[in-house]
Amino acid sequence: MQHLDLETQSLREVNAALQAQAQNTNQTSWTIENPVGAHAIACGLDAAIEVTVQGSTGYYCGGMNKSATIHVNGSAGPGVAENMMSGKVVIEGDASQYAGATGHGGLLVIKGNASSRCGISMKGIDIVVNGNVGHMSAFMAQSGTLVVCGDAGDALGDSIYEAQLFVRGSVASLGADCIEKEMRPEHLEKLTALLSEAGSNADPADFRRYGSARQLYNFDIDNAGAY
Repeated sequence: MQHLDLETQSLREVNAALQAQAQNTNQTSWTIENPVGAHAIACGLDAAIEVTVQGSTGYYCGGMNKSATIHVNGSAGPGVAENMMSGKVVIEGDASQYAGATGHGGLLVIKGNASSRCGISMKGIDIVVNGNVGHMSAFMAQSGTLVVCGDAGDALGDSIYEAQLFVRGSVASLGADCIEKEMRPEHLEKLTALLSEAGSNADPADFRRYGSARQLYNFDIDNAGAY
């Protein structure tokens, strides 16, 4: 186990040590002490290492992650796992706005609640939120999956493309071009696998599926008011 301490080391030094690890490194386990809400912790990692952050973080923790597993023993500020490519990010507490924004791959797990715009413009990432998500979540979501074990706020899936949304609780309102869809066996299979990987004991049978009505793909003057 390699130890880094933001009380005695600069953020630049901490991130540089993590970013320097190659795919074949034998220094696979790292701990970051005293994060005290610092921004951009563990960003741009490019190796299959495991990083545990012992406390809450500020903006963009785990941004641009590739291959690494990042575990935050606390809550995360805005933009956690932003533009993630692969790997896994786990937040034990809550996440602020636009968690997982523009993510291309990997899995983001939020054990608590997520604020507004969770999964905005997601492009392949899978996100599992054990609690609730705020308004405009999955706005312009292009691909990937958002699983909400609690409730969803207003305008869920506004202007959605081909991402899949699963919500166990209530949905305050659906955004433009987002509709409820049939839950078929292949969707249940995918949902079951994601819940298992996220360590959730929620029953897949309790969820409803939402996705694109595919009415806004191309401009149509008759739909002008919905754009």
